[in-house]
Amino acid sequence: MTKIIAVVGATGIQGGGLVEAILADPDRGFAVRALTRDPRSARAEELAARGAEVVAADLDDQDSLRKAFDGVYGAFVVTNYFAERSPAEAAARPAADMELEQAGNAARAARDAGVQHVIWSTLEDTRQHFGDTDRVPSLDDGRYKVPHFDAKSEADDLFRAAGVPTTFLRTTFYYENLTDALAPVRDADGQLVLTLPMGDSPINAIAVEDIGRTALGIFRRGREYVGKVIAIAGEHLTGEQIVAAMSEALGEPVRYEPHGWDEFRALGFPGAVEFGNMFQYYAENAEQFTSDRDLDVVRELNPQLQSFREWLKVHHTDLAR
Repeated sequence: MTKIIAVVGATGIQGGGLVEAILADPDRGFAVRALTRDPRSARAEELAARGAEVVAADLDDQDSLRKAFDGVYGAFVVTNYFAERSPAEAAARPAADMELEQAGNAARAARDAGVQHVIWSTLEDTRQHFGDTDRVPSLDDGRYKVPHFDAKSEADDLFRAAGVPTTFLRTTFYYENLTDALAPVRDADGQLVLTLPMGDSPINAIAVEDIGRTALGIFRRGREYVGKVIAIAGEHLTGEQIVAAMSEALGEPVRYEPHGWDEFRALGFPGAVEFGNMFQYYAENAEQFTSDRDLDVVRELNPQLQSFREWLKVHHTDLAR
């Protein structure tokens, strides 16, 4: 009987990547159960038409998860710190608290359903690097430095406490961010300028679809990675390497002029302080963060792993603005 993988957030970014990987797998080693809050959405209906089993489930409803996990071999669990919510909802429950509650619901539901292998999409705890320092602002009443990292790391213990056989998949910065909010912009002279606040330090980045492919590779290994932390990236890139690849792909020069961290935090958009802290963590902790991400291991799990240049061959048209 084909083993079933339940995918939380199947119509989202990471979960959607895993659904695509399972549906495209020529070996058909797994069937996919796509979990979504709205099975009638256009994306959910598209997945159903392509062979996914689409099931309604909500991370805020443990019982719905328990039912959705019934009979599956594995489950991929990801929470969305940046999920759109009303101001009242955000005030009543900070995003970090929401993630912890949702992760706990998923862990207990997986335990109760007897799921044999969970992959939990997580991140590092930046407080282990920053400590009690006031070099970077604290957020969420002083609890966190980078809440969308730190809360996910805290949630790791919820899966351990539930006794769920779990692989802890530490992700990283998306290539896609460089064609979206952090894409190069044209200066007064019309030249593209990348202001990514990394100084001379490398950033670890990956294509979103490669997160799903790598997760599928872990599931293929059975229980080999249960209880282990697997940190992933597609490439380790300095700002100068990023703009060199962009310049080549676009056929026009892209200049690197990185913001400083304080300058970035002062930009004033929602999340500017948190993301400024994140980039400072990436840069200051670059040696450890990079050494934890062995690209040979990732390629073994996902032979289709894309370099940034390879990814740009398809997506370079998204860069020019």
